[in-house]
Amino acid sequence: MSRALHVEAWGDPESPRVVYLHGVTGRGLLARRLAEDWLSDYRVIAPDLLGHGASPYEPPWSIREHVDLVIASVGRQPAVWIGHSFGGRLAYEVAAREPSLVERLVLLDPAMLVDPGISLQLAERARSDRSYASFEEGLDRRFAESFLHDAARDLVADDLRGFLLADEDGRWRYRYSQAAVVAAYGEVAVAPPPFEAVRIPTLLARGRESHVDYDHLLAAHQAALGGLLQLITVPGGHTVLWDALEETGAAVFSFLRG
Repeated sequence: MSRALHVEAWGDPESPRVVYLHGVTGRGLLARRLAEDWLSDYRVIAPDLLGHGASPYEPPWSIREHVDLVIASVGRQPAVWIGHSFGGRLAYEVAAREPSLVERLVLLDPAMLVDPGISLQLAERARSDRSYASFEEGLDRRFAESFLHDAARDLVADDLRGFLLADEDGRWRYRYSQAAVVAAYGEVAVAPPPFEAVRIPTLLARGRESHVDYDHLLAAHQAALGGLLQLITVPGGHTVLWDALEETGAAVFSFLRG
C-alpha cells in the first residue's frame, strides 16, 4: 500500500533544504518559529510523522517504516536534518542509512536510546486516554506532562491550536494515534546504529533539566566524531523549542552557517 506523510514547508523552494522531524505527540508545524525566525534563508520541510497530525495512522510504526516514509515524502535531495526527541533518532537513522542525503545533523535532546524500564513506563502512561474538559485544561496538562520549565504559555498555546481539538463527546484530544506513540517508545529501547557509521557534522543540543538521558551515550559519540560533534546545553527541559527557543534557534543558525 502506497502512502505519504503530510508535509509542512516554509521558505523559497530553491533555497538550501532543511528537514525537521518532530517527536512523539508533536507535529510538523512545531517547526514554524524555528523556520520563520531563524532559518528564513532555507527551505524548511517538516512532515507530520506516521501516526501524527494529518499523516496516515495505520501500522506498521517501526523505525524502518518511519524512515522509509520520511524519505519518500520529503524527497531525496541533500539537506540539513534536524530532529527533536524521537525525531532526532529518526534523523540519525536516515544519516546512518543514506549519508548522502544528510549534509549536517542537528539532534535536539534526542531520544536516541532509552532504558527499557523507562520505555515501558512511558508506553504504559501513553495508553491511557488523554482527554480534557477544555483547551485550557489541556494546555495546563501539557506543561505538566512535558515537564515544561521556562516556556511561554502563549507560545505553547499557539502551537497547540488545531492540534488539540474538541471531539464529538465534547472532550479535547490531540490529533495523534496513541498506539503509534506506544510503539515509538518501544522502538527507542533498541540500540541505534553505531556512532562510527554517522561521521557527519553534528550539533547535539541538550536541555539542562531534561528528563531524557544522554550521559550514557555521550562519551562514545564524542569518541566517534571528535571535532565533528558540537555540544551545547540550553535552559529548561526536553522540549527545547518551547523552553529555550531563542537559545536553540541561535545555536542552530550558527551551526548551519558553519
